[in-house]
Amino acid sequence: METPVTYALIAITCLVSWIAFNNRKLADRLILWPPAIDKHKQYDRLVTYGFIHADFMHLLFNMLTLFFFGPQIESLMGDVGVWVYPLFYVSALVVSILPTYLKNQHNPNYLSLGASGAVSAILFAYILVRPWSIIGVFFIPMPAILFAVLYVGYSIWMDRRGGDRINHSAHLAGAAYGVLFMLVMEPRVLGHFLRQLQQPSFGG
Repeated sequence: METPVTYALIAITCLVSWIAFNNRKLADRLILWPPAIDKHKQYDRLVTYGFIHADFMHLLFNMLTLFFFGPQIESLMGDVGVWVYPLFYVSALVVSILPTYLKNQHNPNYLSLGASGAVSAILFAYILVRPWSIIGVFFIPMPAILFAVLYVGYSIWMDRRGGDRINHSAHLAGAAYGVLFMLVMEPRVLGHFLRQLQQPSFGG
């Protein structure tokens, strides 16, 4: 299974994030900061924010998730066209951040960074295809579909509660986009998903 785009994304994200850890000027230029977009038309920030991270653990969590699930989605989308997966990832960065960007469009104190929204899109695209596969959540194995339910519920609750400096809205938007992109790309995936739900096969 050749999945060069996933590995390139991981390499680029790790490199840029690592440089930005020690280069405040670069981090300030790439981070999503609404006034820079609203007043200075730096629309590239709607993508570049996803290539920098708050700290090493933030980077590690996102890149490990991308490493485990990205290749399978890249391989699947590669059957449609080599451009589909890169388009999916970049557009997921944009779509996942749009709700919070629009909400904070005139807020000079708002900042956002990290690939979590795009990674959520990839993860939920995977869950749509293999809902009963077993995934590890903090070393606890569980069916992917159960994780999806818990993830969405937790993200909604924390988004309303706030206070932890994590953009749960981007996680939700990314997850929804991952599902919608898959269904538009291949509508038959919905029938496959529904049939899979009716035939539990833990680990399959």
